[in-house]
Amino acid sequence: MEDNNHNSTSTSAMSSASELPEPDAMVSPVLDNIMERPVKHGSSERVIPILGVPCDAVTAFIKYLYNSMCTEEPMEKYGIHLLVLSHVYLVPQLKQRCSRGVSQRLTVENVVDVLQLARLCDAPDLYLKCLKQVTARFKAVEQTEGWKFMQEHDPWLELHILRFMDEAESRKKRRWRQRKEQRLYLQLSDGLECLEHICREGCTTVGPYDVEKAKKPSPCDKYATCQGVQMLIKHLVLCKRRASGVGCCRCNRMWQLLRLHSSICDHPDSCRVPLCRQFKWKAQQKMGEDAKWKLLVKKVCSAKAMSSLSLPKRKREEELKETMGRTAHALKTFRLY
Repeated sequence: MEDNNHNSTSTSAMSSASELPEPDAMVSPVLDNIMERPVKHGSSERVIPILGVPCDAVTAFIKYLYNSMCTEEPMEKYGIHLLVLSHVYLVPQLKQRCSRGVSQRLTVENVVDVLQLARLCDAPDLYLKCLKQVTARFKAVEQTEGWKFMQEHDPWLELHILRFMDEAESRKKRRWRQRKEQRLYLQLSDGLECLEHICREGCTTVGPYDVEKAKKPSPCDKYATCQGVQMLIKHLVLCKRRASGVGCCRCNRMWQLLRLHSSICDHPDSCRVPLCRQFKWKAQQKMGEDAKWKLLVKKVCSAKAMSSLSLPKRKREEELKETMGRTAHALKTFRLY
């Protein structure tokens, strides 16, 4: 039975090859070496047996050797077989084409089989795509016959897959934690901007003491954050515990916001935020700040820079001019409207 399959494969492949022009150079170095071997005595034809794959897959493979083209139809039917042939006979261009084609046709039922084949054929892109597919649809994949067969016959591969899934979950949690931290730093950056805005021109209920307002200021663009800062300022001014020298958690938040501003501020002599120069002088007296606080300052500055880059160019230029044009008056306290 194997001989008949071998004969039909060879005959079909040879008949297809006879209809094609002679190639300029052999694409496969493996076949090139085979062709250069001397022919046995008594044989007038050279026959290269290609076993284990359908005849039409061999035909498509030989056609690619001649014209370097592979249409969607053979890729749809024999993509896996062509991947094996391109790996065995060292045809890298076809191997890349097959890896992409097979990866586009992955299903829950065949992903485990393709994963094992990708490992055997040294196709890293396809292998990674299969791992991601298994991770994304694991509940369905583990019910397939391919997964159960792999559990029985290749436990090391199962362990590798489970480790990959665990690492993927760890990366997902790490990214989520980083995004959460980034949002926090961005909120702090917005809070500092609102603090400077309040001390410079005032907002709805709080403003600089030495600036008279004919009417109540309208809400700013970041009023949700600005309102929170105004509430902290009001509390700091009116807190009875702070007056007695004890303070509270809300007071401490406001002190930390003022200290954070001082650590970032580049113009303390002209800054209108209260205690900016005092905090900066205190930090200099202590020969710098602790490592955790420096890291916080660095993260907030980074978030502020990223937020600035996300603004339109005209908006950035307007904010730069506004910063350079700040007055040099020092502010002693706040005015509550």
